Amino acid sequence: MPPDIHFYEPRLGHGLPHDPFNAIIGPRPIGWISSRSADGRVNLAPYSFFNAFNYHPPIIGFSSTGRKDTIRNVEAHGEFGWSLATWELAQSMNATAAMVAPEVDEFELAGLDKAPSRLIDVPRVARSPASMECKVVEIIQLHGTDGVLVPSWLVLGEVVAVHIDKAFLKDGIYQTGLAEPILRAGGPGGYAHVTPPAMFDMPRPK
Repeated sequence: MPPDIHFYEPRLGHGLPHDPFNAIIGPRPIGWISSRSADGRVNLAPYSFFNAFNYHPPIIGFSSTGRKDTIRNVEAHGEFGWSLATWELAQSMNATAAMVAPEVDEFELAGLDKAPSRLIDVPRVARSPASMECKVVEIIQLHGTDGVLVPSWLVLGEVVAVHIDKAFLKDGIYQTGLAEPILRAGGPGGYAHVTPPAMFDMPRPK
């Protein structure tokens, strides 16, 4: 018997208690983005629309729904940091999602120490096991098939430096499960948690 399918066209509404789009495309990595404003204020905020897009040069990107402080900062400063959000840091990451005034330092709000970067003038989360320093490549305001601009901005950045806690390297291989990253999994507050038992190996066909 074929499955009973719920079909909808997004432009007409989904007809469900909560939009399933974010849950279907998931779990998604978290873009825990640090930035600095033109006048030097530091900002730290998580973005659920985040991923890696290229190897050489390494490019990562995040999208902001709404013109938030981070967008204004990367436009003005041209740099941003990314820190891995982990199980240990989950509550701190969530605290930085609070809607606060631009002058509020989310590092201080969440009780997080800053780690200095080497190639950019933006700090990173000191307790994060992996972080990246990025220089902005492009900022794109998104639009639909009708060409009408929407209030969302995609930021692409080239990774110019990477920091890895050596405790998470085994024989030179970074251990994703050991770091226990958390990922956004849709719904009002849904997250996923990667642990070593959740990992499996499946080499690509030759």
